[in-house]
Amino acid sequence: MRCLIYSRVSTADQHYENQITQLKEYATKQDWTVTEVKTDTASGSKSMDERQGLKEVFQLAHKKKFDILLFWSLDRFSREGSRKTLEYLTTLDSYGVQWHSFTEQYISSLGIFSDAIISLLSCLAKQERVRISERTKAGLERVKAQGIRLGRPAIKPEVVQRAKDLRAKGLSYSAIGKEMHLSKARVYQLCQ
Repeated sequence: MRCLIYSRVSTADQHYENQITQLKEYATKQDWTVTEVKTDTASGSKSMDERQGLKEVFQLAHKKKFDILLFWSLDRFSREGSRKTLEYLTTLDSYGVQWHSFTEQYISSLGIFSDAIISLLSCLAKQERVRISERTKAGLERVKAQGIRLGRPAIKPEVVQRAKDLRAKGLSYSAIGKEMHLSKARVYQLCQ
């Protein structure tokens, strides 16, 4: 199998060479041919667009340039949360690329437990979405309890009246918006 190795460190004073050496040795023991090594020096919480190495991994996977992605551990692959990590792994699956964590042998699309691992990661991703929603709602409730008004600031009645007066004079919504520095849609709402 053609193997691509991905390694990530968070800061420039860390070295991914140790990871790469062990990953290459492991790949050799599995009879995998290492075709490329991609690296990033960036936080694992950064998106794929902010990590050139990870971006290249997915470009090569899409082109079917390798069969298996080997990484040191799941947190070296991504720290964007379980939902985004699951999205990455699912994308690799959709490209026909398998994946394997060197230090976490159970996090792998190889073997009979691959479906169980993906199901478990899916459940974790769902729980993460629920927790994010709960934290957001709690934060909004706290702000409301402090008497802070949520949403778009109220428009002063004189602004509404001015928009209506300009409309009554025959000005278009666009012209009113330009004059009052409002969007055409907002002017339309005010004039109703």
